Amino acid sequence: MTQQGVRWSADQVLALAPDASSRKAGSKLGAAGPWSEAGSSGEGTVWGLCKGSGSKPYQTVVDIADASGPAYKCSCPSRKFPCKHALGLLLLWAGEDGVVPAAQPPDWAGEWIEGRRRRATEKRAAGAAGASAGSGDPEAARRRAERRAERITAGATELEQRLADLLRGGLAGAEQTGYGLWEETAARMVDAQASGLAARVRELGAIPSSGPGWPVRLLEECALLHLLDQGWLRRERLPDGLAATVRSRVGLSASADGPPVRDNWLVLAQYDTADARLTTRRTWLYGAESARTALLLSYGAAGRAPELALPVGLALDAEVSSYPGAGQLRAALGEQFAPPAPAATRPPGVTPARAADRYGEALRDDPWLDSVPVTLDRVVPTPDGDSWQLADADGDEALPISPTARSRPGLWRLVALSGGAPVKVFGECGHRGFTPLTAWPEGPGEAVSLC
Repeated sequence: MTQQGVRWSADQVLALAPDASSRKAGSKLGAAGPWSEAGSSGEGTVWGLCKGSGSKPYQTVVDIADASGPAYKCSCPSRKFPCKHALGLLLLWAGEDGVVPAAQPPDWAGEWIEGRRRRATEKRAAGAAGASAGSGDPEAARRRAERRAERITAGATELEQRLADLLRGGLAGAEQTGYGLWEETAARMVDAQASGLAARVRELGAIPSSGPGWPVRLLEECALLHLLDQGWLRRERLPDGLAATVRSRVGLSASADGPPVRDNWLVLAQYDTADARLTTRRTWLYGAESARTALLLSYGAAGRAPELALPVGLALDAEVSSYPGAGQLRAALGEQFAPPAPAATRPPGVTPARAADRYGEALRDDPWLDSVPVTLDRVVPTPDGDSWQLADADGDEALPISPTARSRPGLWRLVALSGGAPVKVFGECGHRGFTPLTAWPEGPGEAVSLC
Protein backbone atom coordinates (compact mmCIF):
# COMPACT_ATOMS: atom_id res chain seq x y z
CA MET A 1 0.00 0.00 0.00
CA THR A 2 1.34 3.42 -0.88
CA GLN A 3 0.57 6.65 0.82
CA GLN A 4 -0.73 8.13 -2.43
CA GLY A 5 -4.10 6.44 -1.85
CA VAL A 6 -4.32 7.26 1.85
CA ARG A 7 -5.99 10.54 2.73
CA TRP A 8 -5.90 12.00 6.21
CA SER A 9 -8.46 14.33 7.69
CA ALA A 10 -7.69 17.93 8.64
CA ASP A 11 -8.10 17.04 12.33
CA GLN A 12 -5.49 14.28 12.02
CA VAL A 13 -3.05 16.72 10.42
CA LEU A 14 -3.67 19.44 13.00
CA ALA A 15 -3.19 16.91 15.82
CA LEU A 16 0.52 17.01 14.88
CA ALA A 17 0.78 20.73 15.69
CA PRO A 18 3.17 21.44 18.60
CA ASP A 19 0.92 24.19 20.01
CA ALA A 20 -2.24 26.21 19.41
CA SER A 21 -0.48 29.04 17.57
CA SER A 22 1.10 26.58 15.11
CA ARG A 23 -2.30 24.99 14.56
CA LYS A 24 -3.83 28.37 13.73
CA ALA A 25 -0.96 29.47 11.49
CA GLY A 26 -0.84 26.11 9.68
CA SER A 27 -4.58 26.26 8.99
CA LYS A 28 -4.09 29.55 7.14
CA LEU A 29 -1.53 27.90 4.84
CA GLY A 30 -3.76 24.92 3.99
CA ALA A 31 -5.03 26.52 0.77
CA ALA A 32 -3.40 26.50 -2.67
CA GLY A 33 -2.73 30.27 -2.74
CA PRO A 34 0.77 30.48 -1.21
CA TRP A 35 1.98 27.16 -2.69
CA SER A 36 3.73 26.34 -5.95
CA GLU A 37 5.32 23.20 -7.41
CA ALA A 38 3.55 21.03 -4.82
CA GLY A 39 3.66 17.31 -5.47
CA SER A 40 3.56 13.88 -3.86
CA SER A 41 5.03 10.47 -4.59
CA GLY A 42 3.69 6.97 -4.28
CA GLU A 43 6.41 6.32 -1.70
CA GLY A 44 4.71 8.68 0.74
CA THR A 45 6.43 12.04 0.44
CA VAL A 46 4.90 15.48 -0.13
CA TRP A 47 6.75 18.67 -1.08
CA GLY A 48 6.11 22.22 -2.16
CA LEU A 49 7.34 25.82 -2.23
CA CYS A 50 5.56 28.25 0.10
CA LYS A 51 5.70 32.00 -0.50
CA GLY A 52 6.85 33.87 2.59
CA SER A 53 7.92 37.39 3.44
CA GLY A 54 11.28 37.03 1.68
CA SER A 55 12.17 36.91 -1.99
CA LYS A 56 12.74 33.14 -1.99
CA PRO A 57 9.92 30.72 -1.15
CA TYR A 58 10.38 28.21 1.66
CA GLN A 59 11.22 24.68 0.58
CA THR A 60 9.02 22.25 2.54
CA VAL A 61 9.01 18.46 2.37
CA VAL A 62 7.27 15.86 4.54
CA ASP A 63 7.96 12.13 4.68
CA ILE A 64 4.55 10.64 5.48
CA ALA A 65 5.73 7.07 4.96
CA ASP A 66 7.98 7.06 8.02
CA ALA A 67 6.39 4.33 10.14
CA SER A 68 7.17 6.16 13.40
CA GLY A 69 5.27 9.24 12.21
CA PRO A 70 5.80 12.03 9.69
CA ALA A 71 9.24 13.65 9.37
CA TYR A 72 9.68 17.24 8.22
CA LYS A 73 12.17 19.52 6.52
CA CYS A 74 11.61 23.21 5.86
CA SER A 75 14.00 26.03 4.97
CA CYS A 76 12.16 28.46 7.26
CA PRO A 77 13.89 29.57 10.49
CA SER A 78 11.20 28.14 12.82
CA ARG A 79 12.36 25.81 15.58
CA LYS A 80 8.95 24.16 15.88
CA PHE A 81 8.39 20.66 14.51
CA PRO A 82 6.30 20.57 12.45
CA CYS A 83 6.42 24.22 11.46
CA LYS A 84 3.37 26.03 10.09
CA HIS A 85 4.54 25.42 6.51
CA ALA A 86 4.72 21.64 7.02
CA LEU A 87 1.25 21.69 8.59
CA GLY A 88 -0.10 23.79 5.72
CA LEU A 89 1.42 21.44 3.14
CA LEU A 90 -0.15 18.41 4.82
CA LEU A 91 -3.51 20.17 4.97
CA LEU A 92 -3.21 20.95 1.26
CA TRP A 93 -2.38 17.30 0.55
CA ALA A 94 -5.28 16.10 2.71
CA GLY A 95 -7.77 18.35 0.94
CA GLU A 96 -9.20 18.13 -2.55
CA ASP A 97 -7.95 15.58 -5.07
CA GLY A 98 -5.58 16.96 -7.67
CA VAL A 99 -4.33 19.94 -5.67
CA VAL A 100 -1.14 18.01 -4.84
CA PRO A 101 -0.56 15.87 -7.94
CA ALA A 102 1.63 12.79 -8.23
CA ALA A 103 5.10 13.74 -9.50
CA GLN A 104 8.82 13.13 -9.22
CA PRO A 105 10.41 15.07 -6.36
CA PRO A 106 12.67 18.00 -7.24
CA ASP A 107 16.38 17.68 -6.45
CA TRP A 108 16.19 19.55 -3.12
CA ALA A 109 13.41 17.28 -1.85
CA GLY A 110 14.86 14.11 -3.37
CA GLU A 111 18.22 14.61 -1.66
CA TRP A 112 16.59 14.92 1.75
CA ILE A 113 14.34 11.90 1.15
CA GLU A 114 17.25 9.78 -0.05
CA GLY A 115 19.32 10.82 2.96
CA ARG A 116 16.55 9.80 5.35
CA ARG A 117 16.16 6.41 3.71
CA ARG A 118 19.93 5.85 3.86
CA ARG A 119 20.19 6.83 7.53
CA ALA A 120 17.26 4.58 8.42
CA THR A 121 18.98 1.63 6.72
CA GLU A 122 22.25 2.39 8.53
CA LYS A 123 20.44 2.67 11.87
CA ARG A 124 18.80 -0.73 11.42
CA ALA A 125 22.14 -2.25 10.48
CA ALA A 126 23.83 -0.68 13.51
CA GLY A 127 21.07 -1.95 15.79
CA ALA A 128 21.44 -5.47 14.45
CA ALA A 129 25.22 -5.29 14.91
CA GLY A 130 24.82 -4.02 18.47
CA ALA A 131 22.41 -6.82 19.33
CA SER A 132 24.77 -9.45 17.95
CA ALA A 133 27.69 -7.98 19.89
CA GLY A 134 25.95 -8.76 23.19
CA SER A 135 25.90 -6.67 26.34
CA GLY A 136 29.65 -6.31 26.82
CA ASP A 137 31.22 -7.31 30.12
CA PRO A 138 28.39 -8.70 32.30
CA GLU A 139 30.53 -8.56 35.44
CA ALA A 140 31.26 -4.86 34.95
CA ALA A 141 27.56 -4.22 34.34
CA ARG A 142 26.69 -6.05 37.55
CA ARG A 143 29.15 -3.95 39.56
CA ARG A 144 27.76 -0.72 38.09
CA ALA A 145 24.22 -1.80 39.00
CA GLU A 146 25.30 -2.60 42.56
CA ARG A 147 27.00 0.77 43.00
CA ARG A 148 23.95 2.60 41.74
CA ALA A 149 21.66 0.60 44.04
CA GLU A 150 23.87 1.57 46.98
CA ARG A 151 23.63 5.26 46.06
CA ILE A 152 19.83 5.05 45.74
CA THR A 153 19.62 3.31 49.12
CA ALA A 154 21.65 6.11 50.70
CA GLY A 155 19.37 8.69 49.06
CA ALA A 156 16.19 6.90 50.19
CA THR A 157 17.52 6.68 53.76
CA GLU A 158 18.30 10.41 53.78
CA LEU A 159 14.85 11.19 52.38
CA GLU A 160 13.21 9.15 55.14
CA GLN A 161 15.00 11.31 57.68
CA ARG A 162 13.83 14.46 55.89
CA LEU A 163 10.21 13.28 55.99
CA ALA A 164 10.51 12.36 59.66
CA ASP A 165 11.87 15.85 60.46
CA LEU A 166 8.97 17.43 58.57
CA LEU A 167 6.33 15.49 60.49
CA ARG A 168 8.11 16.01 63.81
CA GLY A 169 8.16 19.78 63.28
CA GLY A 170 4.60 19.91 61.94
CA LEU A 171 3.30 20.47 58.43
CA ALA A 172 2.74 24.17 59.06
CA GLY A 173 6.49 24.68 59.00
CA ALA A 174 6.59 23.64 55.34
CA GLU A 175 4.89 26.88 54.35
CA GLN A 176 7.53 29.02 56.07
CA THR A 177 10.45 26.90 54.87
CA GLY A 178 9.74 27.65 51.22
CA TYR A 179 10.77 25.76 48.09
CA GLY A 180 14.53 26.03 48.53
CA LEU A 181 14.92 23.19 51.01
CA TRP A 182 12.87 20.85 48.83
CA GLU A 183 14.94 21.73 45.77
CA GLU A 184 18.09 21.00 47.77
CA THR A 185 16.65 17.62 48.81
CA ALA A 186 15.69 16.88 45.20
CA ALA A 187 19.25 17.70 44.11
CA ARG A 188 20.52 15.16 46.65
CA MET A 189 18.23 12.54 45.11
CA VAL A 190 19.64 13.37 41.67
CA ASP A 191 23.13 12.87 43.08
CA ALA A 192 21.91 9.51 44.36
CA GLN A 193 20.78 8.66 40.78
CA ALA A 194 17.16 8.38 41.95
CA SER A 195 15.44 10.65 39.43
CA GLY A 196 11.98 9.33 40.33
CA LEU A 197 12.43 10.28 43.98
CA ALA A 198 13.77 13.69 42.91
CA ALA A 199 10.68 14.41 40.80
CA ARG A 200 8.33 13.55 43.66
CA VAL A 201 10.29 15.70 46.08
CA ARG A 202 9.97 18.69 43.73
CA GLU A 203 6.22 18.11 43.63
CA LEU A 204 6.14 18.22 47.45
CA GLY A 205 7.81 21.61 47.41
CA ALA A 206 5.02 23.10 45.28
CA ILE A 207 2.12 21.87 47.44
CA PRO A 208 2.24 24.51 50.25
CA SER A 209 1.52 27.22 47.67
CA SER A 210 -1.21 25.26 45.88
CA GLY A 211 -4.20 26.80 47.66
CA PRO A 212 -6.69 25.82 50.37
CA GLY A 213 -6.40 22.28 51.70
CA TRP A 214 -2.69 22.00 50.99
CA PRO A 215 -1.79 20.34 54.35
CA VAL A 216 -4.01 17.36 53.50
CA ARG A 217 -2.46 17.04 50.04
CA LEU A 218 1.05 17.37 51.48
CA LEU A 219 0.40 14.64 54.04
CA GLU A 220 -1.00 12.34 51.34
CA GLU A 221 2.00 12.85 49.06
CA CYS A 222 4.45 12.42 51.96
CA ALA A 223 2.77 9.11 52.78
CA LEU A 224 3.14 7.91 49.18
CA LEU A 225 6.77 8.99 49.09
CA HIS A 226 7.41 7.20 52.39
CA LEU A 227 5.77 4.08 50.94
CA LEU A 228 8.04 4.27 47.89
CA ASP A 229 11.11 4.70 50.08
CA GLN A 230 10.17 1.70 52.17
CA GLY A 231 9.41 -0.31 49.05
CA TRP A 232 12.93 0.33 47.79
CA LEU A 233 14.59 -0.41 51.15
CA ARG A 234 12.67 -3.69 51.40
CA ARG A 235 12.50 -4.57 47.72
CA GLU A 236 13.89 -8.09 48.26
CA ARG A 237 10.69 -8.97 50.14
CA LEU A 238 8.32 -7.76 47.41
CA PRO A 239 6.69 -9.86 44.68
CA ASP A 240 8.58 -9.62 41.40
CA GLY A 241 6.00 -7.42 39.67
CA LEU A 242 5.73 -4.91 42.52
CA ALA A 243 9.52 -4.85 42.93
CA ALA A 244 9.86 -3.97 39.24
CA THR A 245 7.30 -1.18 39.71
CA VAL A 246 9.26 0.20 42.69
CA ARG A 247 12.50 0.17 40.68
CA SER A 248 10.79 2.06 37.89
CA ARG A 249 9.23 4.60 40.26
CA VAL A 250 12.53 5.47 41.96
CA GLY A 251 14.10 6.07 38.56
CA LEU A 252 15.82 2.86 37.50
CA SER A 253 15.35 2.38 33.79
CA ALA A 254 14.61 -1.04 32.37
CA SER A 255 14.37 -2.51 28.90
CA ALA A 256 11.10 -3.53 27.30
CA ASP A 257 11.47 -7.28 27.69
CA GLY A 258 7.91 -8.43 27.04
CA PRO A 259 7.23 -10.58 23.97
CA PRO A 260 6.47 -8.44 20.88
CA VAL A 261 2.75 -8.17 20.15
CA ARG A 262 1.88 -7.44 16.53
CA ASP A 263 -1.44 -5.70 16.02
CA ASN A 264 -3.16 -2.86 14.23
CA TRP A 265 -2.58 -0.20 16.88
CA LEU A 266 -5.04 2.68 16.89
CA VAL A 267 -3.51 5.98 18.01
CA LEU A 268 -5.92 6.99 20.76
CA ALA A 269 -4.25 10.19 21.96
CA GLN A 270 -0.97 12.07 21.99
CA TYR A 271 0.07 15.03 24.12
CA ASP A 272 3.18 16.70 25.52
CA THR A 273 4.16 17.84 29.00
CA ALA A 274 7.23 19.98 29.55
CA ASP A 275 9.45 21.32 32.30
CA ALA A 276 12.69 23.27 32.25
CA ARG A 277 14.69 20.16 31.42
CA LEU A 278 12.61 17.91 29.20
CA THR A 279 9.58 17.59 26.94
CA THR A 280 7.76 14.29 27.42
CA ARG A 281 5.34 13.01 24.78
CA ARG A 282 2.72 10.43 25.77
CA THR A 283 1.09 8.41 23.03
CA TRP A 284 -1.74 6.00 23.85
CA LEU A 285 -2.37 3.02 21.56
CA TYR A 286 -5.16 0.45 21.40
CA GLY A 287 -4.70 -2.95 19.75
CA ALA A 288 -7.69 -3.85 17.60
CA GLU A 289 -7.11 -7.61 17.93
CA SER A 290 -5.36 -7.90 21.30
CA ALA A 291 -7.69 -5.34 22.99
CA ARG A 292 -4.61 -4.07 24.84
CA THR A 293 -3.89 -0.45 25.69
CA ALA A 294 -0.24 0.61 25.56
CA LEU A 295 1.63 3.82 26.40
CA LEU A 296 4.60 5.05 24.35
CA LEU A 297 6.90 7.62 25.94
CA SER A 298 9.30 9.74 23.89
CA TYR A 299 11.45 12.67 24.94
CA GLY A 300 12.91 15.87 23.56
CA ALA A 301 15.34 18.38 25.01
CA ALA A 302 13.72 21.40 26.66
CA GLY A 303 11.93 23.51 24.06
CA ARG A 304 12.03 20.83 21.35
CA ALA A 305 9.29 18.36 20.52
CA PRO A 306 10.12 14.63 20.61
CA GLU A 307 10.56 12.98 17.23
CA LEU A 308 7.80 10.37 17.54
CA ALA A 309 4.59 11.83 16.08
CA LEU A 310 1.56 9.61 15.41
CA PRO A 311 -1.64 11.38 14.31
CA VAL A 312 -4.69 10.60 16.43
CA GLY A 313 -7.24 8.40 14.68
CA LEU A 314 -4.71 6.61 12.48
CA ALA A 315 -3.61 3.01 12.99
CA LEU A 316 -0.28 1.32 12.38
CA ASP A 317 0.57 -2.31 11.79
CA ALA A 318 3.42 -2.76 14.27
CA GLU A 319 4.88 -4.69 17.16
CA VAL A 320 5.07 -3.34 20.71
CA SER A 321 6.88 -4.85 23.71
CA SER A 322 5.86 -4.13 27.30
CA TYR A 323 8.10 -2.91 30.11
CA PRO A 324 8.37 -4.87 33.39
CA GLY A 325 6.28 -3.95 36.42
CA ALA A 326 2.96 -4.88 37.95
CA GLY A 327 0.12 -3.33 36.01
CA GLN A 328 2.49 -1.29 33.82
CA LEU A 329 1.11 -0.22 30.44
CA ARG A 330 4.27 1.38 29.09
CA ALA A 331 5.58 -0.26 25.94
CA ALA A 332 8.25 0.22 23.31
CA LEU A 333 7.43 0.53 19.65
CA GLY A 334 9.17 -2.20 17.70
CA GLU A 335 9.13 -3.12 14.03
CA GLN A 336 6.54 -1.27 11.96
CA PHE A 337 5.21 -3.02 8.91
CA ALA A 338 3.32 -0.11 7.34
CA PRO A 339 2.98 3.64 7.82
CA PRO A 340 0.04 4.96 9.89
CA ALA A 341 -3.22 4.86 7.93
CA PRO A 342 -6.86 5.85 8.64
CA ALA A 343 -8.89 3.28 10.55
CA ALA A 344 -12.52 2.88 11.58
CA THR A 345 -11.57 1.14 14.85
CA ARG A 346 -12.97 2.47 18.11
CA PRO A 347 -12.09 1.11 21.55
CA PRO A 348 -14.94 -0.41 23.59
CA GLY A 349 -16.25 1.83 26.36
CA VAL A 350 -17.40 1.43 29.95
CA THR A 351 -19.62 3.37 32.34
CA PRO A 352 -18.26 6.09 34.68
CA ALA A 353 -18.77 3.77 37.66
CA ARG A 354 -16.71 1.03 36.03
CA ALA A 355 -13.98 3.53 35.12
CA ALA A 356 -13.62 4.51 38.79
CA ASP A 357 -13.44 0.82 39.71
CA ARG A 358 -10.64 0.28 37.22
CA TYR A 359 -8.56 2.99 38.80
CA GLY A 360 -9.09 1.50 42.25
CA GLU A 361 -8.09 -1.94 41.00
CA ALA A 362 -4.94 -0.57 39.35
CA LEU A 363 -3.82 1.06 42.62
CA ARG A 364 -3.41 -2.39 44.15
CA ASP A 365 -0.55 -3.08 41.74
CA ASP A 366 0.87 0.47 41.68
CA PRO A 367 -0.06 2.72 44.65
CA TRP A 368 1.77 5.66 43.02
CA LEU A 369 -0.37 5.61 39.88
CA ASP A 370 -1.94 8.98 39.05
CA SER A 371 -4.45 7.66 36.51
CA VAL A 372 -5.43 4.84 34.19
CA PRO A 373 -6.51 4.99 30.52
CA VAL A 374 -10.25 4.49 30.13
CA THR A 375 -12.80 4.86 27.34
CA LEU A 376 -16.23 6.04 28.47
CA ASP A 377 -19.24 5.01 26.41
CA ARG A 378 -22.35 7.17 25.99
CA VAL A 379 -21.50 10.06 28.27
CA VAL A 380 -22.61 13.68 28.09
CA PRO A 381 -20.46 16.65 29.22
CA THR A 382 -22.59 18.46 31.78
CA PRO A 383 -22.00 21.58 33.91
CA ASP A 384 -21.70 20.94 37.64
CA GLY A 385 -21.70 24.32 39.38
CA ASP A 386 -18.34 25.90 38.52
CA SER A 387 -17.05 22.57 37.22
CA TRP A 388 -17.92 20.00 34.56
CA GLN A 389 -18.61 16.30 34.64
CA LEU A 390 -19.17 13.42 32.22
CA ALA A 391 -22.58 11.98 33.03
CA ASP A 392 -23.76 8.50 32.07
CA ALA A 393 -26.52 8.94 29.47
CA ASP A 394 -28.17 5.69 30.60
CA GLY A 395 -27.64 5.89 34.36
CA ASP A 396 -27.16 8.23 37.30
CA GLU A 397 -23.37 8.13 37.67
CA ALA A 398 -20.88 10.78 36.57
CA LEU A 399 -17.15 11.48 36.68
CA PRO A 400 -15.83 14.97 37.44
CA ILE A 401 -13.60 16.46 34.77
CA SER A 402 -10.14 17.18 36.16
CA PRO A 403 -9.08 20.77 36.92
CA THR A 404 -6.36 20.52 34.28
CA ALA A 405 -8.86 19.62 31.55
CA ARG A 406 -11.28 22.36 32.58
CA SER A 407 -8.68 24.99 31.69
CA ARG A 408 -8.03 23.65 28.17
CA PRO A 409 -9.87 24.51 24.94
CA GLY A 410 -10.37 20.78 24.38
CA LEU A 411 -13.27 20.87 26.84
CA TRP A 412 -15.20 23.22 24.57
CA ARG A 413 -14.46 21.04 21.54
CA LEU A 414 -15.95 18.14 23.50
CA VAL A 415 -19.04 20.15 24.44
CA ALA A 416 -19.48 21.24 20.81
CA LEU A 417 -19.06 17.67 19.52
CA SER A 418 -21.67 16.41 21.99
CA GLY A 419 -24.24 19.17 21.63
CA GLY A 420 -26.10 17.49 24.49
CA ALA A 421 -25.99 14.04 22.86
CA PRO A 422 -23.96 11.04 24.12
CA VAL A 423 -20.37 10.66 22.91
CA LYS A 424 -17.56 8.16 23.37
CA VAL A 425 -14.55 9.66 25.19
CA PHE A 426 -11.07 8.29 25.79
CA GLY A 427 -8.99 9.79 28.58
CA GLU A 428 -7.18 9.30 31.85
CA CYS A 429 -9.15 8.56 35.03
CA GLY A 430 -7.49 9.24 38.38
CA HIS A 431 -7.78 10.80 41.79
CA ARG A 432 -8.06 14.31 40.31
CA GLY A 433 -10.94 13.33 38.04
CA PHE A 434 -11.21 12.41 34.35
CA THR A 435 -9.06 14.12 31.71
CA PRO A 436 -10.67 13.77 28.24
CA LEU A 437 -8.12 13.29 25.45
CA THR A 438 -10.11 12.10 22.41
CA ALA A 439 -13.79 11.82 21.54
CA TRP A 440 -16.01 10.25 18.89
CA PRO A 441 -19.61 11.17 18.00
CA GLU A 442 -22.36 8.66 18.63
CA GLY A 443 -22.81 7.81 14.94
CA PRO A 444 -20.25 7.70 12.10
CA GLY A 445 -17.46 10.22 12.44
CA GLU A 446 -13.75 10.62 12.95
CA ALA A 447 -11.87 10.92 16.22
CA VAL A 448 -11.56 14.47 17.58
CA SER A 449 -8.40 15.23 19.55
CA LEU A 450 -9.05 17.19 22.75
CA CYS A 451 -5.39 17.68 23.71
